[in-house]
Amino acid sequence: MALNSVITNAGAMVALQSLNKTNDMMDVTQKRISTGYRVADSKDDGAAFAVAQKVRGDVAGLTSANEQLGGATGLLDTTLTGLKSISETLSNVKSVMTKLADDKIVGEERANYESQYTQLRQQVGAFVNDSSYNGASLLGTSAAADGVATATDGTDFKVVRSEKLATYDLTGQTAGSFDLSDVATVTTGAADEAAEAAAWKTALNGSATPAAGQFAFVEKKVNDALNQYGNDSKAISNQVSYNKSKMEALETGLGALIDADLAKESARMQSLTIRQQLGTTSLSTANQAPSSLLSLFR
Repeated sequence: MALNSVITNAGAMVALQSLNKTNDMMDVTQKRISTGYRVADSKDDGAAFAVAQKVRGDVAGLTSANEQLGGATGLLDTTLTGLKSISETLSNVKSVMTKLADDKIVGEERANYESQYTQLRQQVGAFVNDSSYNGASLLGTSAAADGVATATDGTDFKVVRSEKLATYDLTGQTAGSFDLSDVATVTTGAADEAAEAAAWKTALNGSATPAAGQFAFVEKKVNDALNQYGNDSKAISNQVSYNKSKMEALETGLGALIDADLAKESARMQSLTIRQQLGTTSLSTANQAPSSLLSLFR
């Protein structure tokens, strides 16, 4: 190749290649600075981007799971509030039933206590009905006006607790769990009142294995439910905390994989800016080289 040619300028070609390479590197650096990512899309690093998308999916799943667990927490908190009120009401029920189990309580006094007992039974049913959350209830529904505390079963729920779609199960109460016996109304006569007092005593104490409708049976059911849903609430709270910690760990790992080191990129941009300026100057100089040949024709 002729060294003195106006057709082929080797120096300009080399300068242009170097400038184009610098411009490509500048484009990459500018993209990293503007997006904040070392890997903003699959063109930057296909494998790393695929891993990042999987991690982002896991974080999205955990976020959704925590939202679902938040609904379950609301249901459990409402249920526990209702059970606490039922438990407190049962203390009053026991007080009244203890009086009714005494055969010395007769006549109008007995009738007043029985009326009080009926109101307390209905109150238990009202608390059951009030323990629903967003239309859902673990305790079931009550025919409170009839003194039936749990006329229908509570609903079982499965709440998603993780991005892998594992569930946490909440078990509803069965119908009749909180129903107290409806002992016959008082009648006159010492013999009848003594027999009724004995019936109230049986309803209060039950047997070695209390039967449905007896106070001891209902009291145990309420205490068991308090324990069960209290443990469920604690487990869900722990799961929410774990999910949050896991999301933080995933996001930290994701950042290490795809985030740009902006301090490093800033220094690189300054270096590339200088190289770009020098490359432009070099190309300009190389382009002027053929013009020196004109002096040979003067």
